[in-house]
Amino acid sequence: MFILYIILAIVILLFMVLIHEFGHYTIGRMLGFKITEFSIGFGKALFSRKNKRGELISLRIFPLGGYCAFAGEEDTDAQNPDSFTNQKPWKRILVFLAGVTFNFAAAVIFSMILLCTVGYDIPQVNGFMPFDTQHISNIVEGSEITNVPEGTGLQEGDIIISIRGEKIDFAYGKTYNEIMKAEISALSEYMATYKDADNETKRLAFQEYPTIPAIVKRGDDYANAELGFYQALVNNQKYDENGDKVEGEFVQEYEYFWDVNVTAYVHTFWEAVERAVPFAFGMAWVVLKSLFLLITFQLPLSAIGGPVTTIATIASFTQTNFANILVLIPLISANLAVFNALPIPALDGAHVLFTTIEAARKKPIKRETENMIHAIGLFILFGAVILIDILHFLL
Repeated sequence: MFILYIILAIVILLFMVLIHEFGHYTIGRMLGFKITEFSIGFGKALFSRKNKRGELISLRIFPLGGYCAFAGEEDTDAQNPDSFTNQKPWKRILVFLAGVTFNFAAAVIFSMILLCTVGYDIPQVNGFMPFDTQHISNIVEGSEITNVPEGTGLQEGDIIISIRGEKIDFAYGKTYNEIMKAEISALSEYMATYKDADNETKRLAFQEYPTIPAIVKRGDDYANAELGFYQALVNNQKYDENGDKVEGEFVQEYEYFWDVNVTAYVHTFWEAVERAVPFAFGMAWVVLKSLFLLITFQLPLSAIGGPVTTIATIASFTQTNFANILVLIPLISANLAVFNALPIPALDGAHVLFTTIEAARKKPIKRETENMIHAIGLFILFGAVILIDILHFLL
């Protein structure tokens, strides 16, 4: 069954590449460039056919990318009027930027679909936790939950906008889970302790029910409310001094649980239209932050991956919950947009940089030199993504 999800993942990745290359193709045709081939994938052609304009349309064996080949892209002959390199610099820059633009436009469109179908990061109260022990697997049988909240101001249907002044936004703030886990951690860290008669450390339960301030949207209005936790005596696994499990032995401790059930808020169509662009920018920003953390060694190399890792991740996420596909498509689109905009040789960003320098100098950098730089960059790029994939599965 998993192989079907792998096939689906490959189709999704190829679809994203198709959007990117279709951007180059569309703007190239609009500006009158001669196109020799439009290909998805590299290597041996699985399918190849010429259209009525003489353009070769190909599907190749390795789904590592694709290309839209223009006549004379690497032409060093200044006398060839059909050569891509002899077109005006502003036209070439538009063609180079078209793939990135189309990918970002796809991220916006699919972000809108995500937000108005299943939602994403904004939580909405859809009920309150039952104050019993049935829904928590490791609660001590027969124990009582203490400090049950009374009237924290939340109502079913409330959309939680911020918690303790922290905006809930996956890109420009924090997620609901991040904030609440931090609150849980703070409660556990500052919980009072005491020594019993056997000199064992015990934890004291809070005598007052802890709450945290929040701002919620209720219909068309905003209101102040409080989110709370409740205490329960749970049966936690006991570990020895070496950190190994002590089989069959447990420690009874107080722990804290959120008092509400939340689901992702599903935007109305017009709300999704309004938020789709900043949401897509948010995804692009997350990609940029990840790149920064990577090059500053704050993010391990195992956290990223090449095409093989991407396909495996898409397949795994889709198999877990098919709705995840709605999250992955705009994320991959934003990822491709950001990555291709980087000024790395062989990528669109580098082509834009060279063409901009050419426009400023009123003459191009030596074509042979530029072609060599891009060729070396492509070689290094392919080597890097293959190495990253190998390391990802080894680490």
